[in-house]
Amino acid sequence: METAQQEATAASPKEAEDTGIEITGAVALLEGLLAEGVDTIFGYPGGAIMPIYDALYDYQEKLHHVLVRHEQGGIHAGQGYARSSGKVGVVFATSGPGATNLVTGLADAQIDSTPLVCITGQVFAHLLGTDAFQEIDVINITSPITKWNYQITDATEIPEVLAKAFYIARSGRPGPVVIDITKNAQLQKFNFKGYSACRHIRSYRPKPIIRKEFVEKAAELIDNAKKPFVLFGQGVILGSAEKEFKAFIEKTGIPSAWTILGAGAIPSDHPLNVGMLGMHGNYGPNVLTNECDVLIAVGMRFDDRVTGRLDKYAKQAKVIHLDIDPAEIDKNVQTTVAVWGDCKETLPLLTSLVKPNQHAEWLEKFRDYEKQEVDQVIKDELFPVTEEMTMGEVLHNLNQLTGGEAIIVSDVGQHQMVTCRYAKLNNTRSNITSGGAGTMGFALPAAIGAKYGTPDKTVVAIIGDGGIQMTIQELGTIMQSGIDVKIIILNNQFLGMVRQWQQLFHDRRYSFVNITSPDYVKVAEGYGILGKSIAKREYLVDALKTMLEHKGPYLLEVMVTKENNVFPMVPQGCSVSEIRLK
Repeated sequence: METAQQEATAASPKEAEDTGIEITGAVALLEGLLAEGVDTIFGYPGGAIMPIYDALYDYQEKLHHVLVRHEQGGIHAGQGYARSSGKVGVVFATSGPGATNLVTGLADAQIDSTPLVCITGQVFAHLLGTDAFQEIDVINITSPITKWNYQITDATEIPEVLAKAFYIARSGRPGPVVIDITKNAQLQKFNFKGYSACRHIRSYRPKPIIRKEFVEKAAELIDNAKKPFVLFGQGVILGSAEKEFKAFIEKTGIPSAWTILGAGAIPSDHPLNVGMLGMHGNYGPNVLTNECDVLIAVGMRFDDRVTGRLDKYAKQAKVIHLDIDPAEIDKNVQTTVAVWGDCKETLPLLTSLVKPNQHAEWLEKFRDYEKQEVDQVIKDELFPVTEEMTMGEVLHNLNQLTGGEAIIVSDVGQHQMVTCRYAKLNNTRSNITSGGAGTMGFALPAAIGAKYGTPDKTVVAIIGDGGIQMTIQELGTIMQSGIDVKIIILNNQFLGMVRQWQQLFHDRRYSFVNITSPDYVKVAEGYGILGKSIAKREYLVDALKTMLEHKGPYLLEVMVTKENNVFPMVPQGCSVSEIRLK
């Protein structure tokens, strides 16, 4: 069956341009998605979006729709798809509760700069404002948590608005966009003259003009630095600037540390990769932040989990900040030189100006701190002598088996920090987690999306016994789709991160953090998914091998020690140099 776009252009390009073809708004939307290169949609149908789903019936060979079990699962799947593939994630939901169920994912995508286009159905235009069945003001609800949103009440707006939505979602600093389409606009027929992607929006400048004089000032500071230090975030990945970043640090010889969303931009074992920043980051990067003389931030936003106390953060250093979003410059940390622009363009300019250098003595200081951390923390976490298993040793053995080639999707909690600290990552876009929002329940649906985004990669979701129960219904999505996702539940029978804080800062007053779990293997069996639960170390390697070698989805529960804490740790309200090893 030919699509409407093909029918419109079959006679001749000029005829199609002049006369177009009469189609519904719903069909126009699907034609636009095809024109944008969309291949996968995550969604859940309902009354107000039914005309779009009716049109989708005839597009099943071109647009693959994944039926999720909850709209929040749909948007997290869209995030996982976008993060693993680098494309825009697309999500469908109906009006009312369908649309409001997207809110958590929208907030998560906004703070983590994930490109999404979410299409929500809405009641007929003449019913707007009447409190009609499942009418909710999705535009005002989502305005603070989207990069842009728009309500369509006339079908003729669909091609232009959709093109604008994709352009805004993927350009500059990416983010989520919501298009709310009334039911009459979906049904309305109009003269469709084709779809052309948006190339320009007045007053919107996604790629700022680079001021070369600031690049020159930055180069001068770097050349004169004795103890320079690079902090890199997800901006390197979002800008597809991994090669440019690697060239910059290798020419300058500067030690480089990453935020959790920047992990994977350079391989874990790169000699200039000195580890993870932040509250549960590595010892050296935190302490030496307050000893460096030039701090170079690339595509990161100086959030509180990285900086600790701002009034004690890197006060001795001159700060260079490379970022595409001017709102991040001087927001938290005062810069000496701000290089505003796309780091794929600014980094080569900076690299061409700086002198080749090595900072062997300075780099050795990071290695000295690393040795202390290995002796006091890492050795016991990865190679415990206790009877019970640790989360760290699970990650260590997983690394041995995947060789750092898997995509790791982690949920939120202690297991997330352990995963980010210890997962071996050889490739970019291989660490997917909820950063700024810290959304429990993220990992299972995000792993589904990540596998659709990169079907040739092994995708492993690492989830706590708290987070898995928040979106466990998405096992149904796995069951119906047959998508090959590996799931590891690290079960410590606690809401572990909250318990750790209650232990350290609230006199062990464990208030409502004991959590009882179902038999996950039986739950998985109910969804037609093979599973296994282990509680002894001697079964770990074989269980991991069985999971990875199994053709199809697999759930592995590992019972780990109950009251193990994640260290190092920068206590809230402390300086990064006050990081604790125990």
